[in-house]
Amino acid sequence: MPLDPDLEGFLELAQMGRLTGKSQPMHALSVEQARREFEQTSAILDPSPPGSVVVSQLTFTARDGHALPARLYRAPGTAQLPVIAYFHGGGYVVGSLDSHDSICRRLAASGDYAVFAPAYRLAPQASFPTAVNDSLDAANWLAEQAGNLQLDNNRITLAGDSVGATLATVLAITAVKAPLQLAFKPWAQLLFYPVTDTSRQRDSHRQYAEDYLLETATLQWFYHHYCPDAQQRLDWRVSPLLAQGLTALAPAYISLAQYDPLYDEGQAYAQMLAASGTAVSLHVESGLTHDFLRMNGITGAVAGIYEGVLSWLGEQR
Repeated sequence: MPLDPDLEGFLELAQMGRLTGKSQPMHALSVEQARREFEQTSAILDPSPPGSVVVSQLTFTARDGHALPARLYRAPGTAQLPVIAYFHGGGYVVGSLDSHDSICRRLAASGDYAVFAPAYRLAPQASFPTAVNDSLDAANWLAEQAGNLQLDNNRITLAGDSVGATLATVLAITAVKAPLQLAFKPWAQLLFYPVTDTSRQRDSHRQYAEDYLLETATLQWFYHHYCPDAQQRLDWRVSPLLAQGLTALAPAYISLAQYDPLYDEGQAYAQMLAASGTAVSLHVESGLTHDFLRMNGITGAVAGIYEGVLSWLGEQR
């Protein structure tokens, strides 16, 4: 399927900015510049997320004593709810609770689920495995505090986009490989265009290397900052596709973008999970690129994706 026409127009404007020298690819920027520009895109990609959702500001403490912020999203008037623990994307280098606020609002707006969104420390200031450890600590804090927050800790779904999806599925693997490290059994996984293998490039990395929002050179820039030692890329907590001896994990909804350098490794990960006995629902979003979950203001195709995700999650028993 060709590119979504609205998204194609957006990408053409972005490319024009490059040609006129008004913008640069992320990997050509400093880390601080890249973070600022990434934050600024949120208001463009989804300028009108649901405003009726109640957002509570929380704080949890990581294992080294570092205090980190988190947010809890829920529709007004809701009581005990199952919860989606949502980890934001951004290559471990950019991204924040603010940049992914619209995603959390849209997942919580139905009133069927609360959404817990924790921060984690970013590279290069905090390299691997800090993001993994922070995410584990956040998830365990959520399970411990669920009763106080009127949440059901028997129905915690692990979710995220891009490297946030990586963190989510690493936690799901941990629940099976090292169950004492995670204080609950995950209910399900929602994995949107995950990073699953940083150790090699596949055909989609070459086919969609440029002009489709996320660039292959930017991926390498992210990985260099997060894993300064190239050997770290072989660790399954960075590249879950390299995990050995997997048994069945929590049911997984995997959503990939057709025009994404990460497409092939996402397909390979879905196949590996299915081979492990994990129930997998694989969806390829035709005509879309990486980061589509934040693009409700760009293309009308995104609203139906949220509906499908929440419908699938409601079917899990």
